[in-house]
Parts: sequence; structure tokens; C-alpha cells
Amino acid sequence: MSLIPADVSVSDDDLSLVHAVHDFAQNELLPLDRKWDRGQSDVSEILPRLSEMGLLNLLVPHDLGGLGLSYRTYVAILHALAEWSPSTSVTVAVHSLVGGLIDRFATESLRAKCLSRWGEASSFAAFSVSEADAGSDASAAKTTAVEVADGFIVNGEKMWVTNGMTAEWLFTLVRLKGHPEREHFCGLLIDARSPGITRQKIRGKMGIRGSETAVISLSDVSVPAEQIIGRRGDGLGVCLKSLGRGRVGIAAQATGIAEACLTEMIAYARQREQFGRPIGKFQAIGDMIAQSAVELEAAKTLVWRAAATIDAGVIDRTATSMAKLYASEAANRIAYRAVQVHGGTGYVNECRVEQLYRDARITTIYEGTSEIQRLVIARELSG
Repeated sequence: MSLIPADVSVSDDDLSLVHAVHDFAQNELLPLDRKWDRGQSDVSEILPRLSEMGLLNLLVPHDLGGLGLSYRTYVAILHALAEWSPSTSVTVAVHSLVGGLIDRFATESLRAKCLSRWGEASSFAAFSVSEADAGSDASAAKTTAVEVADGFIVNGEKMWVTNGMTAEWLFTLVRLKGHPEREHFCGLLIDARSPGITRQKIRGKMGIRGSETAVISLSDVSVPAEQIIGRRGDGLGVCLKSLGRGRVGIAAQATGIAEACLTEMIAYARQREQFGRPIGKFQAIGDMIAQSAVELEAAKTLVWRAAATIDAGVIDRTATSMAKLYASEAANRIAYRAVQVHGGTGYVNECRVEQLYRDARITTIYEGTSEIQRLVIARELSG
């Protein structure tokens, strides 16, 4: 099933693209995603294929060679990817997040330089903001930059960097030393091939194992002046505005995972027999399937509505946080039920719902925890 509501009309081209991505993910990504989970390898091996499919260029404007999709079509594609490979979905989402902030906040020259090649595997990007002591509170970031004649010298360490092992570009939040407080935070686009950058893969993750996660250390890294994103002092604002959009992408990832769980749940309930009949005929199992279907439909509606506000040019923080909160929490509840319906079979890795259960968990944490989403919603509603 698609994220696109049944009563909504989209262009034939957009609908064909979503269906093509769904088929590609089911036929090519699913076996790879299972391999990545077992071996803790990652999605980097298929970056050229993602580039060929146009999946690294989804939001880049037409004038720079991108697909220029609406945000609604974009999240429908993330949903389709996540149904078969949650790791690929978040990989594409983070790369697109960085491309979007370059499109909106970079100078025209930097925008043209980067985005004209954004669909190439060699232009892969990471969002490098979190630190050991700066997660939900990005303003606690300690990575520093000193302004010099021709740019900036950066020192610090970033944690939990999605796409961090392979990325050629790092959007990085830094604290400018020697500037007044109102100009402290700055966003820089750093060439990850620069001297002074080291990367370490984070292993042992519960789920989304095919998604690269890294610690990135920066030691006297030189960044040209033209690679500033936004103005001095705007770095934190650029991050938060971008995360507002990014949360809708993660919500779409969550609905894709939930869709897969519901599909597996229904299929198993039809074929598994106990006491002489399919277990789906028992009320307890039927209740779990029905509740999951309702929650999934509600989550998809919230995601679609939040994406529509972005297409309308308005970042409705209540709508985006509601979508992220509800979709991620619902995905975890649905994944729990999927394992429960499968019984002992669902507890071993040979059964896909075991992996989906682990993959769903992170959606309530990254790009703003559920607790942060509740805080945002409450603040927005109370003015």
C-alpha cells in the first residue's frame, strides 16, 4: 500500500515513480537489507544504483538537474523504500536533508556548485550536528571554528553521524570563537576528504544496521569561507528549520516499517493454523491486526498533511512534530504486535518481523526524540 491517500490525485509521472521505487526496493533492496542486518555491513555499496535511479536527487530543483519533486511525493518514496529497506530510506532522507538546506540557505555560487552534482554517488552527504553531550540540545555543541583570512579552522568531534563513513560532504554545526554570543553558531559545509578528518564506524546497533553511523573527529580542518551555510549566528536556526522537514521524512520511514509489519502480520495470520483454523480467525489476533491497520492509516494521514504544509511553503511545527511523534510510536506498537502474532517464529532473525521490530525502535529517537516532539507540540499550542 502507498502513503498517497486513495482520494488524492497526483500526476501520472509521480505515481509511476513511486511505484517504480517500490518495485525496485522489493526486488533489489530487500535481500540486501537482510544481508546488511546480519553482517552489519552497509548501504554504501549501492550508492551508484541509487544515483542511477535518481534517488539521490529527489528534491533538487529542475534547473540544477534534479527531479524537483513535491515534498508529498518525496515522503511517498521514503515510505516505499522503508517498507523493504528502512536503512536505505534513512540514508536517502539524510542526504536529501543536507541538499535541501543547501538549496535554501547557501549562497548562489555554492548552491550551483554542489547541487548540480548532488545526484552523483560521489556527492553523498551527512548531517553532522550531534555530539557526545549535544543530542536533543544542539545548542550544547562544543565543536569550534576560528575565523581566519580565507575561511575557518574547525576542531571537535561529532557523534551519531548518519552516512558519516562514506559522505563527501558534511553539514556541520560549529561554535565561532571570538564572536559575540548572537553570532556564536554557524553552519559549515565541510569537504570530508579534507586533511584532519578521521572517521570511526559505530557498531553494535540494535537496528537500521545497513545505515552508516559514525564518529567524526575534526582536527584543524580548513574550510573555505564560501562554504558557510546561512549567516554567522544562523547555524542553530538552519539546523532546527531543516530538522522540521527531516522529521516528516523519518515519520514516512516509520510508516513504511509499519506497513511492512502489517503486511507480514496479515500474511502469517492467514496461513498459520492452530486448533484447526487460521489464527486470523481468532478475535485476539483480529484485534491486533485491526488496531494496527487503524493506527497505520492515521499515521500516514498525519505524514501526508505535514508534507502538504511544507509544499505550501509553511513549516508548521505542530504538524511536523505530530507526524513524527505519532508515526514513530505507532510503528513501534505495530512492530510489537507483528512479533506477537508470529509467536516464537517472530523471535528469530530468519523471520523478517524480528528485524523490523529492531528497526522501528530508532524512529522514536533520531531527528528529535518523542519527548522533544511532545515538548514542541505543547509549546506551539500554548503559544
